[in-house]
Amino acid sequence: MSLRGKKLGLLISTRPDHPNFHRGLKLAETALDEGVDVYLYCIDDAVPGVESTQLQLLKERGLKLYACAYGAHKRNFPLSDKAVFAGLTVVNDLVASTDRFVSFN
Repeated sequence: MSLRGKKLGLLISTRPDHPNFHRGLKLAETALDEGVDVYLYCIDDAVPGVESTQLQLLKERGLKLYACAYGAHKRNFPLSDKAVFAGLTVVNDLVASTDRFVSFN
């Protein structure tokens, strides 16, 4: 069964050094390999992870990367073009518009 064209939403809330952060990235990578449209939202402790090389490489491959603007502000993390910084409305939209939504906490 082909997954090409399906949509996967991912939410990661763990620090970039936590195993679940890397599990989320591995799922994103595998889905991209299968032709799935992948939307990833970093929230809370995951916000600094938008700077990670692995995540930026996935973005170059087509990953749609979002990060919590409020979480960035609370952690004194500067906004940049490495992700689209947005609010929880985006998470709601991802839950509603993807075929599957998975959270890594």
